[in-house]
Amino acid sequence: MRKGFLRIAAVAPAINVADVDFNVAQIMSKLQSLNNEGVELAVFPEMCITAYTCADLFHNSTLLDAAEKALIRLKDFSTSIDTHFVVGLPVRAGGSLYNCAALIRKGDVALVAKSYIPNYNEFYERRWWRPLPFGSSVDVNISGEVFEMSTGKIFSSHGAKIGIEICEDLWVPIPPSCRLAMGGAQVILNLSASDDLIGKYAYLQSLLKQQSARCLCAYAYAGAGWGESSTDLTFDGKAIIAENGVILAANKRWDPDDNTVIADVDIEALNRDRLHTTTFSDCASTECKDVTKEISSEYSTGDSLPDGKFFRYVDPHPFVPASSEAIDRRCDEIINIQVAGLAKRLHAINCKKLVVGISGGLDSTLALLVAVKTFDRLKLDRKGIIGITMPGFGTTSRTHNNAVALMDALGVTSKEISIAAAVNQHFQDIGHDPSVHDVTYENCQARERTQILMDVSNQVGGIVLGTGDLSELALGWATYNGDHMSMYGVNAGVPKTLVKYLVNYFAMSHEEGSAIRTHLLDIIDTPISPELIPADEHGNIKQKTEDLVGPYELHDFFLYYMLRYGFSADRIYFLARKAFKAEEYSDETIKHWLTTFMRRFFNQQFKRSCLPDGPKVGSVCLSPRGDWRMPSDASSALWKL
Repeated sequence: MRKGFLRIAAVAPAINVADVDFNVAQIMSKLQSLNNEGVELAVFPEMCITAYTCADLFHNSTLLDAAEKALIRLKDFSTSIDTHFVVGLPVRAGGSLYNCAALIRKGDVALVAKSYIPNYNEFYERRWWRPLPFGSSVDVNISGEVFEMSTGKIFSSHGAKIGIEICEDLWVPIPPSCRLAMGGAQVILNLSASDDLIGKYAYLQSLLKQQSARCLCAYAYAGAGWGESSTDLTFDGKAIIAENGVILAANKRWDPDDNTVIADVDIEALNRDRLHTTTFSDCASTECKDVTKEISSEYSTGDSLPDGKFFRYVDPHPFVPASSEAIDRRCDEIINIQVAGLAKRLHAINCKKLVVGISGGLDSTLALLVAVKTFDRLKLDRKGIIGITMPGFGTTSRTHNNAVALMDALGVTSKEISIAAAVNQHFQDIGHDPSVHDVTYENCQARERTQILMDVSNQVGGIVLGTGDLSELALGWATYNGDHMSMYGVNAGVPKTLVKYLVNYFAMSHEEGSAIRTHLLDIIDTPISPELIPADEHGNIKQKTEDLVGPYELHDFFLYYMLRYGFSADRIYFLARKAFKAEEYSDETIKHWLTTFMRRFFNQQFKRSCLPDGPKVGSVCLSPRGDWRMPSDASSALWKL
């Protein structure tokens, strides 16, 4: 294991039925290649030493003798490589025959027997195999050497804990992997020989995702393929690696040349999720009494990856789905969550009026769109939404025009209240020079706007709808007791990198060329800015948020791995370097903005400690009443690069 990642492989090599020498040669050749790639743990298919489809040949001593000799050959071969691996073979013990996996590590062999033997439909395994109940253990003599054959045991491999199950074991109501995972196994290996049928592959992928998610583990699956008998069945040679509900790697089925997948599975992330999900250990305390653990500490975590390779895709935008269809589904889900939350609040307090500040920027636009959809769902008159644009010293004609035009097009009540005179009077009252564009200059404007919204809401008997998003909350990019405050923060759970997709989702729901769609698309293209500093000589936005606090796509990446997995700054930096190309952000740029993020995240907690209510929409949330509770005076010293 290196940097908390274990490099594993699933392999479905070409074989010949009953040709043990050929099959072992294929396995050794593949293992040599995997070892060169720095693979630490590999799984091969069920019965890969003999082939799964040998049928009654399994009761022939010639085949069984050859399989046992092959095991010794692989045992000796393993001393020349660092890769630990699991292969399948028949094993005789006590007058019975067992379907076994052999875990081979540097000359050490441990046997794991199949717990559940199928005997239905196309399967006829009870004709040959005897099951070994979970938690059992017997000694087996093979070629003069004694090996333990067991079920329900956890093994060590390169600093990780692994469990093994065989094919049908996964398909039963309570798979052995459930108890193995609760007993501490972070990686489950499955040696399989499941034939392929219409629709079965999709079901299997769903099963692997569900099992890896339920067990909070990595799951590597290797299925029999090219070379198995086609007398009645066909095998597509599946190689799949899943981790906590996500397929990390899967090969191209039916292709004997594409029979291997490699992935760096994140053991550190899995450990964190098990620690965080307290019911996991609660369940384990009652359900894994028969699990036994191997005592081993011979392998430790390294600091670097071999040759700098990384067999894992790191999404630079973890909050944003990859496909347009998935984005649409997520947008629909988020909007429904926002609308449901706001609708419940309005209904609970019998409120029919909302006041929201409309700047012509993304966040206030999204809040307005959610408000409109909420009023429509509650069958309330849209005129009960009072949108107020409050031009100040930095307001540009582009944002002002978009704000006013959008409110008119949506049919809400539109008001315009300039803050210039009030703020100038305030500057005079407190003795501030208006030519000094410092934090006082900016925050006076933000607080004046909030005062207007609050007072108008009192006038109309409504509530102020907050517009700030999750990313701003993480950075503390809000004026305390200014735009930081509202009666309900509808965007509080939405990261900045998703806001534009949500606004675009609304835009695409309107006809091309319509006023609403036109203005929404222009708002999406407008630079992000609080517009608190006067525009440039051409009337364009001068104060751009990302120039000041850094790119939001970087900050959302940092936020995701900081909160979702509790990673260190060093690990987040490592992942960011893998996620973003050098031409996008240099190492120094990533390090600079990560340092900024950590400093602001800790220093600005006091703002998050007194947030208004707002709906949680994803796995990352900063509500002080729910997901994130942190002292406002906590030190960030340990989170420095």
